[in-house]
Amino acid sequence: MSDKHAFDTAQIHAGANPDPATGARQIPIYQTTAYVFRDAEHAANLFNLAEVGNIYSRLTNPTVSALGERIAGLEGGMGAVCCSSGHAAQIMALFPLMGPGLNIVASTRLYGGTIQQFTNTIKKFGWSCTFVDFDDLDAIEAAVDDNTRAIFCESIANPGGYITDLDAVAKVADKVGLPVIVDNTTATPYLCRPIEHGATLVVHSTTKYLTGNGTVTGGCVVDSGQFDWGKSGKFPSLAGPEPAYHGLNFYEALGGMAFTFHSIAIGLRDLGMTMNPQGAHYTLMGIETLSLRMRKHVENAKSVATWLENDPRIDFVTYAGLESSPYYDRIPRICPEGAGALFTFAVKGGYDACVKLVDSLDLFSHVANLGDTRSLIIHSASTTHRQLTPEQQEAAGAAPNVVRVSIGTEDAGDIIADLDQALSKATA
Repeated sequence: MSDKHAFDTAQIHAGANPDPATGARQIPIYQTTAYVFRDAEHAANLFNLAEVGNIYSRLTNPTVSALGERIAGLEGGMGAVCCSSGHAAQIMALFPLMGPGLNIVASTRLYGGTIQQFTNTIKKFGWSCTFVDFDDLDAIEAAVDDNTRAIFCESIANPGGYITDLDAVAKVADKVGLPVIVDNTTATPYLCRPIEHGATLVVHSTTKYLTGNGTVTGGCVVDSGQFDWGKSGKFPSLAGPEPAYHGLNFYEALGGMAFTFHSIAIGLRDLGMTMNPQGAHYTLMGIETLSLRMRKHVENAKSVATWLENDPRIDFVTYAGLESSPYYDRIPRICPEGAGALFTFAVKGGYDACVKLVDSLDLFSHVANLGDTRSLIIHSASTTHRQLTPEQQEAAGAAPNVVRVSIGTEDAGDIIADLDQALSKATA
């Protein structure tokens, strides 16, 4: 898709050429495991990366590839690889960069499952993570050592809706010669394009706003194609002889597409975190209305957050779109189309009142998800962030007196009315 097209056009047409076999206008679901080679030479060329094509659906599939091309186009990236979930995307992003004894530096303001993955699970690979407050740029730089291989944050942080100063973080990363990985799930490329602010890789849980209808799980990693993997000598899997692929130097052979091809040829091949084509199809359909939905999400979120901030039953609201937010002035620069639709608020009465609130709502759905057209709520401290220490919960914005809401696209008055009646019961 040409860069000259506006977002509303690109979200429909990027990666969506008519099917060459049938002329079908919509991207077909290629529900197949394998693909017939023209001859032995064709097969050898595919396996040697001398020719681009499909081998086996654990690696590539035309429907999934179309989705990757669309997301890469919307993010302004050079290439993308889709996988089975947002958590899979995080591992896929780190996999070519890491090795035993190496570490990353990550924001304290992350989704609870990500904190868990980076605190405990990646240790099984011999990796580790140092968490710091990304509003403290000196702390980010101080946390970097000779074994650090990436800096990780969220554009709009889950659960609090905090907006990260991506430009400032990228400057620190440039100074220490490291890639920046930005989880853009909550913002989507409609609200924020992290590559334009210096991000090297962008990860998504496509399960959320990109799909928008709560039907399938998926993930994606977009590569900017702008990082010099060979400059520091710290990334041998990308810029040295890769023993897992006949000693190929991916960066030397493929340049800006090195990360994407490595993620397919080795990451998907060996980790097997494959996205299914039907799931990719649902997400492609969802992205066609992304900008329309996000405008309504943002409009509703601002109305609901303003109402909550003025309600005496509420201690505070973390929505960055409120003028009272310390992150409000970052919106025009980082998220010019709005602050998203995810935020938290603290209920007077603490933990018990939060639980009563969740149980008293009618319109809201109590689920461990976000980004649906429906309004969603969860008490993070007892669910998504339950495995974290009290200190980690507080740092992540998921204290016991806080609930997280993902404001949907229903009528704003109906959303507010449901919160009003449930708060009356919760704080009686």
